[in-house]
Amino acid sequence: MDDVTVTRTISVRANQKPWLTVEVHRLLKARNAAFRAEDKLGLRTARANLSRGIRVAKRQFSRRIVTHFSNSRDTRNLSNLFIKFADDTTIVGLINNNNETAYIWCLAMWCKDNNLHLNVEKSKEIVVDFRRTCTQHTPLNIDGAAVERVSSTKFLGVHISEDLDYAHVTSPTRLRSVQRCLPSLVFRLIFRPVLSDVLCVALPVLPCLCCPAFFVLCFPACVVLPVLYYLCCTTCVVIPVLSCLCCPACVVLPLLYWLCYTACCIVCVVLPVVLPVYHQSHRCKLIHGSMSLPVLEKKGDIILGGLFSLHDMVVEPSLSFTTMPPMTQCAKFNFRTFRWMQTMIFAIDEINRNGKLLPNITLGYQIYDSCSTAHQALKAAMALMGSEKDSLVDGEKQSKGTCHGAIPVVIGDGGSTQSLVVARILGVLHVPQVSYFSSCACLSDKTEFPTFLRTMPSDLFQVDALVQLVKYFGWTWVGVCAGDDAYGRGGAQIFVNEVRKFGACVAVHEVIPKNRAQAAISSIVSKISSSGARVILVFAVEQDATAFFDEVLRVGLTGIQWLASEAWSTAAVLSNPKKYHHILQGSMGFAIRRADIPGLQDFLLHLHPLSPNALKDPFFIPFWEEVFQCSLGVQNEGHQHNAQSKPPCTGTEELGTVKNIYSDVSQLRISYNVYKAVYAIAHTLKAMKSCVKGKAPFPLQECPEADRIQPWELLYYIRQVEYITSFGDEIMFDENGDPAAMYDLVSWHLNPNGKIEFVNIGKFDETTATGEKKLHVQEKNIVWNGNQSEVPLSVCSNICPPGTRKAIRPHLPICCHDCVICTAGHISNKTDAIECMQCLPQFWSNAERTACVPKHVEFLSFSDTMGITLMAISLLGSFCTCVVIFIFSYHRTTAIVRANNSDLSFLLLFSLTLCFLCSLTFIGRPSDWSCMLRQTAFAIIFVLCISCILGKTIVVLLAFKPTLPGSIIMKWFGPLQQKAIITLSTLVQAVICMVWLIVAPPSPQELILRGSSNIILLCDKGSPIAFALVLGYIGLLACICLFLAFLARKLPDNFNEAKLITFSMLIFCAVWVAFVPAYISSPGKYSTVTEVFAILSSSYGLLGCIFAPKCYIILLRPEKNTRKRLMSKTTSGKF
Repeated sequence: MDDVTVTRTISVRANQKPWLTVEVHRLLKARNAAFRAEDKLGLRTARANLSRGIRVAKRQFSRRIVTHFSNSRDTRNLSNLFIKFADDTTIVGLINNNNETAYIWCLAMWCKDNNLHLNVEKSKEIVVDFRRTCTQHTPLNIDGAAVERVSSTKFLGVHISEDLDYAHVTSPTRLRSVQRCLPSLVFRLIFRPVLSDVLCVALPVLPCLCCPAFFVLCFPACVVLPVLYYLCCTTCVVIPVLSCLCCPACVVLPLLYWLCYTACCIVCVVLPVVLPVYHQSHRCKLIHGSMSLPVLEKKGDIILGGLFSLHDMVVEPSLSFTTMPPMTQCAKFNFRTFRWMQTMIFAIDEINRNGKLLPNITLGYQIYDSCSTAHQALKAAMALMGSEKDSLVDGEKQSKGTCHGAIPVVIGDGGSTQSLVVARILGVLHVPQVSYFSSCACLSDKTEFPTFLRTMPSDLFQVDALVQLVKYFGWTWVGVCAGDDAYGRGGAQIFVNEVRKFGACVAVHEVIPKNRAQAAISSIVSKISSSGARVILVFAVEQDATAFFDEVLRVGLTGIQWLASEAWSTAAVLSNPKKYHHILQGSMGFAIRRADIPGLQDFLLHLHPLSPNALKDPFFIPFWEEVFQCSLGVQNEGHQHNAQSKPPCTGTEELGTVKNIYSDVSQLRISYNVYKAVYAIAHTLKAMKSCVKGKAPFPLQECPEADRIQPWELLYYIRQVEYITSFGDEIMFDENGDPAAMYDLVSWHLNPNGKIEFVNIGKFDETTATGEKKLHVQEKNIVWNGNQSEVPLSVCSNICPPGTRKAIRPHLPICCHDCVICTAGHISNKTDAIECMQCLPQFWSNAERTACVPKHVEFLSFSDTMGITLMAISLLGSFCTCVVIFIFSYHRTTAIVRANNSDLSFLLLFSLTLCFLCSLTFIGRPSDWSCMLRQTAFAIIFVLCISCILGKTIVVLLAFKPTLPGSIIMKWFGPLQQKAIITLSTLVQAVICMVWLIVAPPSPQELILRGSSNIILLCDKGSPIAFALVLGYIGLLACICLFLAFLARKLPDNFNEAKLITFSMLIFCAVWVAFVPAYISSPGKYSTVTEVFAILSSSYGLLGCIFAPKCYIILLRPEKNTRKRLMSKTTSGKF
């Protein structure tokens, strides 16, 4: 009870009345309010309204109780008379064997189940007993309290006594109220004589109107007593008339009385004679032959009912409704069902012969043919429950004292559709029904079928086994064909719902029509062929399956792996004919457990027309004629008889010489169910006979009567039955009336001799503990359709290999899909993957998209084409610079070298060499040292280079613009001061770089981009501010140089180094101004490439613009490399 949540609390008071309503509470409040207000008139009115309201509430509550009781499933079949009027309730019941509790017990139990309480203190009992020898009746007890027995009581204003005497009604005390309302003379002369005569004479005559025998007995009372009465009462009538001759009213009224009395006497004499004759002539009668059915019966102490579908169909007559309807005719005799019926007879005879299970008790039977139709099964069930003639057993009527007839239990029917109809009828009558072949899951509903039990497992378990089988072999595209009945439709629908839960799809779901229309079945076969499904489940009875496979055979559909439901998984009607072998070979299905019943085959073969009572068996005649195709010359009612087209039987026919479904006992599965059903009832009867008084479950702990088995008593015991058969199987019923589910997985193997053999290839056990496998399959013993050894593939789409995923096709089931390759960065490492898995950020999918591999680390390496190109350009620039240094060194004494401040020139060339070489630090795998080196080296070397150019620019500017002779300005810008400026400028940059390295040094960083297969490894600047300061300082020096060079642009043409510096600074500034947006927008390693390109471009610009013209003069125009040429004055062009 820990999992129960309290949702509402109801308080109940000791004096609470169940009939109290909101209106009554309102009237109570109105009465209390009038009492407190001392309103006498209002209080009187409120009390009257309250009294009326209470009566109305009681009547409404009583009406609800009556309606609930009348509609209750447990009380609907009571034979007791339940009378309810206003707040008076009367139950009229028949006392059997002096047991008064029986007729009130069901009501008491119903009240207890519905939380109602019978008030024993206010209950009264009257026992009417007119038997000559009256016995002492046991007091009536309800819940341990005795009900008061009275001799008379008042009911609906009428006093009823136990001797049914009407003296209380006609006594003077009962007429006082009438006397007060009428004048004395009228009451004495008319009302009292008439009322007395009617009650004393007419009431005893009323029963004569319904029963002629009773009229003969009461004739003296109807004729003689009125005459004697008036001879004695002359003074009561004549004298008042003589004394009132003077009054016309006193004369007319007695005459009217005499006329009325004479008419009453005529009615009392004539009507009892006329009415019985009229009643007999207009009585409702059954049409002859409309309900009479052929029955096979045997007398016994206890009769078991049996329903078997011995024929497969009913011949529908053409009804014109102008003549009497003909008797129902059944056709297509079923040998398999006839064997089941004989198994029931065999089991009953075996129990009777043995005598150990039911000593001193003989079982009998009544068996009807339901003809595989619901309405015929209903007629047979009604015949079992009682008809116009009751069954006689040992010369006595068994229906005495019960409305159910003599059948306490019914075995059958086979089909679920028939059992659904029969179970509803037997449920109302509380008659237990044990079916041997009905497996519809709907029959497990005990609210609709409270008395239904079966020895056949429910379709829920069979469907569970089939779903496990489909899942085991990986079939995801299956078809379903169902029979048009409760068994086929119900089982197929459950299978469809369950198989979809694990991802499989149903390609075809069709219903085989009962009319076997070829066009409809052909359409089903065409849909199966076009669906592409290789595995088809046929969930139908063997008759429907036969019609379906006939059409499959006609169309020529092959290559299908058929799954059989239990109804035809071992049906000989399909396995014996060779025409089905090539399409059904390799089929598999689940079948219930089989058994070899000793002695059954001999019993089946002993049937012969010459055996005693053989021709009295209404089912033996069509069976024998169908087996040997001859006529016994006996007309059998209720079955189609074609004796005219058959030769007469010779009498030498023997069943042992014929091999058919009837005599085949190799697959006793349903027959074993029938056998278990008979023995379950026998063990139930044994348990009832073994009842100990005082320990029984019934009221007063009374045991069932030994000579009268009540169906509801047997139903209680059969639910509790539990026994082990002689074959070791434990038989018991669960709360739904179902047995334990155990199936054999059978496969149809074609033997070399051309016969189908059922081979067990596995089993399914529903009783397996949770967590263990229920289905066990022996794959090595399986031979598939077409003698294939590999499991057939039944899918809508091919299996998606690893590296792909399923993409659902629009407007098609989920099993129909396309295989789509996983996108880059996603993988699938299993087949039929629903979606691809994304790799971790450091990993990327391989080419097959089946595994995640580490991403390729990308950086500007020496092995890349770009890295090789930049390295070559860098080395070329360094080589060119070294060449210039060599040229200047070799020609250091020439005028142009000496005029260009050779010290600053050599320092500038050295810094340019370093500028070309520092670009190599940007190539290769970034590390902590390389990242710090590349940035600091670039910053310091470029500042050194620009500082040298700045020094040369200042020297040129001051040298060519002296203001006064002998000025000391050049003294302050001598070689030492120039070196100091270069050192100071470079030192500033060095300080900035040192702070940068200390605070936030550059470090390697992995740049992981989503959707990329590479990890970009580059150097993080550490501090963007420091990097901006470095570039800004370099730009500041470059701008100063550009400005000073621009001021010195109009120097003489012979020595126009300022112009060359101006051009070089313009190129330098243009390169680094373009570098900023290009660097920001370049992705990955290309940002490094951009920076290297900027370093090389600016270095080449400085080298080319400043030193290329000088080298040209030195090498190619040596005539200009003289002091005289340099010192000559020429007009310079405008810059």
